Amino acid sequence: MTEPNTNTAPTNPGKSGFSGKQLTLIVLAAILLTAGVTFIVLRTYVFPSEFKPVTLSAKEEQHLDQKLRLLGWQRESDSSKTGKAEVLKPEAYKESDKDRKVRLSEKEVNALIASNPDLARRVAIDFSKDLASAKILIPIPEDFPVMPGQILRVSAGLEVRLDKSRKPVVSLKGVSIMGVPIPNAWLGNLKNVDLVNEFGDSGFWKAFADGVDDLQVRNGELYIKLRE
Repeated sequence: MTEPNTNTAPTNPGKSGFSGKQLTLIVLAAILLTAGVTFIVLRTYVFPSEFKPVTLSAKEEQHLDQKLRLLGWQRESDSSKTGKAEVLKPEAYKESDKDRKVRLSEKEVNALIASNPDLARRVAIDFSKDLASAKILIPIPEDFPVMPGQILRVSAGLEVRLDKSRKPVVSLKGVSIMGVPIPNAWLGNLKNVDLVNEFGDSGFWKAFADGVDDLQVRNGELYIKLRE
């Protein structure tokens, strides 16, 4: 009998790991990804582009002027721009409940802001349920020691609603600079504080609360009803 041959031929294990070409491609991909993310961060937060001003059609302009007149706000008309004075018609004073209700759309508010040369392309307002949000681009002075001449992006949120007793509630939800939320201590501990209740004993906030019968911020709209 012959003894079984226990010697087996060594196997050639397959090559493990990445080849030189694969490692080069991975490194290049990582560099491109990092560069892309860095560009997006710089473009969005450090060097943001200006906002596109909101414009209204002629019909929308007329509707906005009607709403503003209810609040006693007369905008500069095309006739006044040409130097021709507007002719006022005498009429008897009157009041109606519907005249105390004002609805301003998000588009109308942004169009009003865009009509101001100092604010155009710098401020954008958003209305969602019980929340008014703002994005503001603040130019940094040339003589400032940090990021001179650049644009700083600031975001803020303001809660606006009525409480159970139908009293206006206005509170700061937060402020962010370049996407970084500012600590409450740096905001004077005013975050989530009802400004009307805190400072409503006298002055602006008291007059504001006493003159408002209804106040709502809805998706894309601000609704105000004034008291008699």
